Amino acid sequence: MATGDGPSGPGVAGHAALTALLTPAERRFLADARRAVLATVDPAGLPRLVPICFVLSPAPDERGRPVVISPLDEKPKSVRDPLALARVRDVLARPRVRLLVDRWDEDWTRLGWLRLDAVASLVAPGEPGHAAALVTLRRKYPQYVRQRLETRPLVRIAIERASSWGDLSG
Repeated sequence: MATGDGPSGPGVAGHAALTALLTPAERRFLADARRAVLATVDPAGLPRLVPICFVLSPAPDERGRPVVISPLDEKPKSVRDPLALARVRDVLARPRVRLLVDRWDEDWTRLGWLRLDAVASLVAPGEPGHAAALVTLRRKYPQYVRQRLETRPLVRIAIERASSWGDLSG
């Protein structure tokens, strides 16, 4: 079992896993996950949760922090303009976000989660890193090969802290 601040409190397996960087097990768990839940804060101060597709960028940000990239893809949305999405408005107004990646299994010894405290921003088409992120996203999600992601912004999530619990081994 990984360490963390799960239901039993800090130190479930010996010490807290609240770190500035990802452990190797956390990095693998994050990179292999197919979806995550992004939590932003709405104008009333309430959490707004949305499932996302994402990739872990191979390159850290300018401060050395691991970065997660999520596209504002062409799946059906409540609005046509990706900049009008509630999560985008939230990020622009309040960039502090959380990301939760979890694994459920009927065998409870296989349960695990990774919670990331982060700062989000947008990467516009043509900005540094946008094109490279699309290659990685399309490798992980073949559905994106047919989407015009070159014309859409990406959400860049710079990880500041990670907390994990359970079995992250896969």
